[in-house]
Amino acid sequence: MRRLNPEHIAGIIDLINQGPYFRLLSMEVRELAFGYCRVEVNLAEKHLNPFGGIHGGVYSSLIDTAAYWAVYCDLEEDTGLISLDIKVDNLAPVKEGHLLVVGKRIKAGKSICIAEASIIDANGRYLAHGTSKQMVVPGLQTIAQAVLAMGHTALPPKYIA
Repeated sequence: MRRLNPEHIAGIIDLINQGPYFRLLSMEVRELAFGYCRVEVNLAEKHLNPFGGIHGGVYSSLIDTAAYWAVYCDLEEDTGLISLDIKVDNLAPVKEGHLLVVGKRIKAGKSICIAEASIIDANGRYLAHGTSKQMVVPGLQTIAQAVLAMGHTALPPKYIA
């Protein structure tokens, strides 16, 4: 079985978290592994809708992110991946606090990947759950392209012998 290169994982997490949208929402990928992603965010006023609760788009963004990156480690080096769809079930509102988002791979295929993600508050209450389908597209949205676009240093190989 292939082993993930810890240096690559540290580098990709750094690259992801420097992304403009990640900084805008103040969300951070904290952990990546085969079939797994953990994202965290501390809610702030910018995450709220006009009624004082979390905006549904924040839930959608968090689920899309955790589901997308949950399949990353299962794919070949520098494989392109795009989200085809996302389904989100809002289970409970929240106004403040620390949110944990756990993404898990359901299937990592040669052309289609499916993952799920759940958003949980600091008390262990489930706030949202969703699924996402991604399409594997060679040459599109590759990590090498992200490295160039963001002026990041090249990453070490994804896998080690």
